[in-house]
Amino acid sequence: MIRIGVVGHPGYEGLPSVLETLRELAPALNLELHYEAPLFDAAGMGERLGDVSQLDALLTLGGDGTLLRGARIVAPHQVPILGINLGRLGFLTCCPVGDLKGALERFAKGDYQVEWRMALHASVLDAGGTPRQDWVALNDVVLHKGGFARVVKLRVAANGEPIATYAADGVVLSTPTGSTAYSLSAGGPVVFPTLETILVTPVSAHTLAIRPVVLPPDSVVTLRADDGPEELMVTVDGQVGTIFGVGETLAVRRAGRGVPIIRFTGTSFFATLREKLGWGGLLERDELSQC
Repeated sequence: MIRIGVVGHPGYEGLPSVLETLRELAPALNLELHYEAPLFDAAGMGERLGDVSQLDALLTLGGDGTLLRGARIVAPHQVPILGINLGRLGFLTCCPVGDLKGALERFAKGDYQVEWRMALHASVLDAGGTPRQDWVALNDVVLHKGGFARVVKLRVAANGEPIATYAADGVVLSTPTGSTAYSLSAGGPVVFPTLETILVTPVSAHTLAIRPVVLPPDSVVTLRADDGPEELMVTVDGQVGTIFGVGETLAVRRAGRGVPIIRFTGTSFFATLREKLGWGGLLERDELSQC
């Protein structure tokens, strides 16, 4: 019996039909499905999700945000994640919802690969240097201002050596997996997702001289702020976080364990870029130029 945890976003319109497909496929594929609380009643079968360390895989039904949440649920047990895209973009998911049946059949036969993705461990240290809160991030950790329309000064260092003091709206510390998320919109580079680096990308820096920096994976990046606590927040993978106070330090390093993502042959990172970001060109423009 293959034990699969199932997490999903109840707000997706197609979720009921996906749960029906799982009910139909599970017996034939020898799948034992364990549903998180919001899905258990709607599923009509299976078990409640409990000890995630006993899972053989985690199935996420939604978009990239659902997969990121799923990664935090199974951390640090290194349970491989099979992401099914019910959303719009879906950089992290392995296939669209229309391919769910084929994906589960290939998974049950062992016809897949596992890509190990670097994760980040982030800690907020109080003024005395004591950790008060920490997280694991698959995409990014962001120190940013709140609702005030002005830049803040953030002192950034790597392994104790100052990099720069940024006057900016914030700083994104990203994994290669997260290079196509917030870091990209802030002007950061696209990095192949299986590499191991830490990206430091300022958000709306108030000088043309400041550029993104790519650091070795063994770097310990620290951020401190010169401005008041009422304006600053730490956000992890765009989903969880805390207020960041005066005298505190945000310390980010490579997590001790990576995140295994399931992939199938026939898919590639560059194909995803061409599809999701339009790197293949603008079809209408190209066609008109031939007239």
